[in-house]
Amino acid sequence: MDGYAIDESLVRSLLRDQHPDLATLPIREVPGGWDNQLWRLGNELAVRMPRTQRAPSLLRKEQQWLPLLAPRLPLPVPCPMRVGEPSERFPFPWTVVAWVPGEPSDHAPIDRSTHAAERLAGFLRALHQPAPADAPANAPRGAQLIAVDGEFEKLFRAVVPTGHATAEVRASWENSVAAPTWDGPAVWLHADLHPANAVVADGTLAGVIDFGDLCAGDPATDLSAAWLLLPSAGLPAVLDAYDPADPAMIRRARGWALLRSLALIDIGRAGDRGLPGGKPTWGPAGRAALARVLAST
Repeated sequence: MDGYAIDESLVRSLLRDQHPDLATLPIREVPGGWDNQLWRLGNELAVRMPRTQRAPSLLRKEQQWLPLLAPRLPLPVPCPMRVGEPSERFPFPWTVVAWVPGEPSDHAPIDRSTHAAERLAGFLRALHQPAPADAPANAPRGAQLIAVDGEFEKLFRAVVPTGHATAEVRASWENSVAAPTWDGPAVWLHADLHPANAVVADGTLAGVIDFGDLCAGDPATDLSAAWLLLPSAGLPAVLDAYDPADPAMIRRARGWALLRSLALIDIGRAGDRGLPGGKPTWGPAGRAALARVLAST
């Protein structure tokens, strides 16, 4: 956040003030993150510190909802363990979460595709339960694809001329937008299942992190992870294991995957635009996902 240098000294002082039993544990910064800066705390915990204007509200959302959802999820997630409240030292909320072992999949790609497909499908089935009326809103994630057509056009103009066949990309998008819309109940969504938020260990999916975009809506939003995370060989397995992945849902999910692959490519080349952390690994992940989308259209 502007005006606040988030360093080990600040993190330790906040722990000493609010959670003194944790203040003597080893602390080290973990590279990466977007809205939040991550600090490893001992062997089993991490501290998430907000560094963008929207981050405090995202942390509050996780603090409220993730403890209710985590017990039913079959993969490790960074469940909030302690809450850090605003103070004179740092006037924003922060949180202590469970550490999820492994590496983000933009650094350690999945190579056990069938195993990872089964894990991803199981995670999505467990998460995608009808959400309550007071579930957080996060438009346009979870909404109809037409709601993000303007975003697609912007990314299409910025990214596609760099080498991908424009006609193929356009046709794939139009096919997805034309798919029948979701007419079931709004279900819980992670809503940001891209490679940096999927944790890999031993070549397979081992955890899911960063639930700040948690919301309710069309499950196809999250099913897009099949193209974003898995090698091509894993795509049929996850679509078979996720039920119901009907043809309309698959078309919509492929559209979300197309949009996000373009966004990954765009962010991966945007290191000079002041985006937090720098994301050189996102471009290759986005290009690989885009190739998988076009091959399956």
